[in-house]
Amino acid sequence: MAAYHAARALVDAGQAAQVTVLEKMPRPARKVMITGKGRCNFTNVKDWNAFSGHIRSKANFVKSAFYNLPSQAVVDWFESFGLETVVERGDRAFPASHHASDVVDTLVNACLSLGVKIETEAEVATISTEAGRQLPSENVRQSRTLPTDCVSGPLPLTKPRVATVFGGDCLPGFSVKLVDGREWKCERVIVATGGLSYPTTGSTGDGLRWAQELGHQLVPTFPSLTALVPKGYKLQEDKDLHIDRSTPLSELGQALCGVQLKNIQLALRIEGTDVDSEFGDIDFTDGGLEGPVGFQLSRKAVKALVNGSRVSLQLDLKPGVDLTELTVRVKAIWEEIAKDPRSRGVREKERCRILLGKLMPRELIPGFTAMHPEIITVERRGRADTKVWVNLVSIAKALKAWQFDIAGYVGYERAVVTAGGVSTDDFVAKTMESRIVPGLYLCGEVLDIDADTGGYNLQLAFATGALAGRSAAKSLSIKTYAEETK
Repeated sequence: MAAYHAARALVDAGQAAQVTVLEKMPRPARKVMITGKGRCNFTNVKDWNAFSGHIRSKANFVKSAFYNLPSQAVVDWFESFGLETVVERGDRAFPASHHASDVVDTLVNACLSLGVKIETEAEVATISTEAGRQLPSENVRQSRTLPTDCVSGPLPLTKPRVATVFGGDCLPGFSVKLVDGREWKCERVIVATGGLSYPTTGSTGDGLRWAQELGHQLVPTFPSLTALVPKGYKLQEDKDLHIDRSTPLSELGQALCGVQLKNIQLALRIEGTDVDSEFGDIDFTDGGLEGPVGFQLSRKAVKALVNGSRVSLQLDLKPGVDLTELTVRVKAIWEEIAKDPRSRGVREKERCRILLGKLMPRELIPGFTAMHPEIITVERRGRADTKVWVNLVSIAKALKAWQFDIAGYVGYERAVVTAGGVSTDDFVAKTMESRIVPGLYLCGEVLDIDADTGGYNLQLAFATGALAGRSAAKSLSIKTYAEETK
């Protein structure tokens, strides 16, 4: 999106400058291909007032970018290039085909239509300013350098180099060196590399490293919109908070994996205090607790875990009724089962299973009973005489407040987005240009901006990318005009 809008602005201004995308992977937009489980929820059509409430950091910073390319304008843009779209529940926009590849093809073809060059398998090693065009030393200051522990996660940081910072109207020009030895010279650079999430798509934190090397601050990063792993869910051998998704499931994890729950209430508790709550759907997967509601709460949960706090989730399977009403309902269902002729001779444990089947999906029962042994009491009256009691009040309480203590989280290997990133304090919100290195622009997830699941993050990526592209092209056009009239 940055490349397209840069090329569009240059064409409209009658400039002949070339826009080139240096793509690390063999094919462009690999991460877009897997968004929305391959369906690509490419934006959310809420207006700013509603949209901004779903931005988890720096909402004011991206306001200009959003108005520069609102969500409906993104929909219109894709449709102008022939992509049919649909808007589904929650104002989420998808390609009508529900194929993410159609979104990628549209982006690529739009760029190619304006002469953008897309160089694949062009992995950038370093970005540096052209040394021969610096200002005198009195107008140069050294960059800030940060300790290597300012970024959490597997980011391969190198020792920050001293970066030159230009003032006034000096525009340094850049040298972009590739790992294969090639070098590109350019007047403007836009970094649109994403963060650390899904490294198999090419997102390995390169943009964070380049920004730091050029003197920018980094806000500590951590996985967001990721699976939270309850205690006892995985066969975890160590105490590391990052629990790889490939870690085998425990017996409890196997009992819960694959269960999907709709219209539940999930509360996040940190150090025993409720800090957030969401209504909606959750999924138990091979990673842990996910789904829309799980993802929404994961950002605060992961941040708290990283900071050393105790974190738990409290699941309310019956949010539409209070505990008193639910207890009455449970007792009434139990009496109905007892009066049913089919229940004659059926043991208490089996009757309990029948009861639970009327209160929750049957596939949830094994996991529920495993985590709530208190719902059945066995009274031994003699060597061969035992009495089984089903604790109906305990069942009602468990339905309303099923607690999961959280042991850790799935890391960047399957986190939807990266929270944290390059500090937005170092960039101009109206242009996405660096305050430290003029001519350098950052956009999307490489910056310290992230949002909820539901099309919000891609909208922010497209909007900030479009603004960065237009701004870079506009500054180049102004510079060229000034040189011609000098």
